[in-house]
Amino acid sequence: MMLFTARIAFAILAAAPGISAMPAFAGVESAWSAPSGTAVRLVAGAREGDVLSGGVEIRLSPGWKTYWRYPGDSGVPPRFDWSGSTNLGAIDILWPAPMRFDDGDGNYSIGYKKDVVIPFKVTPKDASKPVDLRLALDFAVCEKVCQPANAALDLSLPAGGAAPSSASLAAALDAVPRLVTLDAGGALGIASASLADSQIRIEAQVENPATADLFVEGPNEDWALPLPTRETGADGRTMFVLPVDGVPKGADITTTKLRFTLTDGTRAVEVDAPLSAR
Repeated sequence: MMLFTARIAFAILAAAPGISAMPAFAGVESAWSAPSGTAVRLVAGAREGDVLSGGVEIRLSPGWKTYWRYPGDSGVPPRFDWSGSTNLGAIDILWPAPMRFDDGDGNYSIGYKKDVVIPFKVTPKDASKPVDLRLALDFAVCEKVCQPANAALDLSLPAGGAAPSSASLAAALDAVPRLVTLDAGGALGIASASLADSQIRIEAQVENPATADLFVEGPNEDWALPLPTRETGADGRTMFVLPVDGVPKGADITTTKLRFTLTDGTRAVEVDAPLSAR
């Protein structure tokens, strides 16, 4: 595999007299951790104001996949444990738009089938000092059979950031869905999200109806809403429909704010809104 070839080449350079294997920007990226079927590292990015950027870079072997924050019918979402970090005030995980894929037996999951960088934003406790990140990551990767994976990673984010951000981190940030309001208009958006006859019906505005997709989440992991099916409405607009299922006992879906992630090609938007009744 190219990844492991590169690691061997790095080791050769490190051992060769007079040749330094130090990267151009020291401390910008962690060492790789290489569970079966994947390799993971932390990368640092630029600073904006008092906020530092970075990402969890996951490389996948050909034919392998990993999961989004909500994995769909099956799968395991990543778990991030940053408790060993120092000077970490807050960290916000940002998720590039995912895709739906067939897990077999009529089940569909949500995630990534190619290498992915999951960006994050870090607010230091003291903005004048570096943030020493320590991440224990538990996730899952799948080829034909899914298997658990874990990685222990550490990276010191320079107080001034690591500018410029790498091309892969910048692309991942661009792939994070834009937060918009319900019925905001435009070429990509959600016109309405309503509840009728024990079904959730979402009317979407997209440019590519045959390939656009939608994912619906509840406010916490107790919710397990199914993946919607795509239909064409009477006026030609794209409709996404899902049954009211996977709602926790005692929860009221008529008053709960849901999260809708709409993807259309390389673009994606996110809407947080309650359902309207019809």
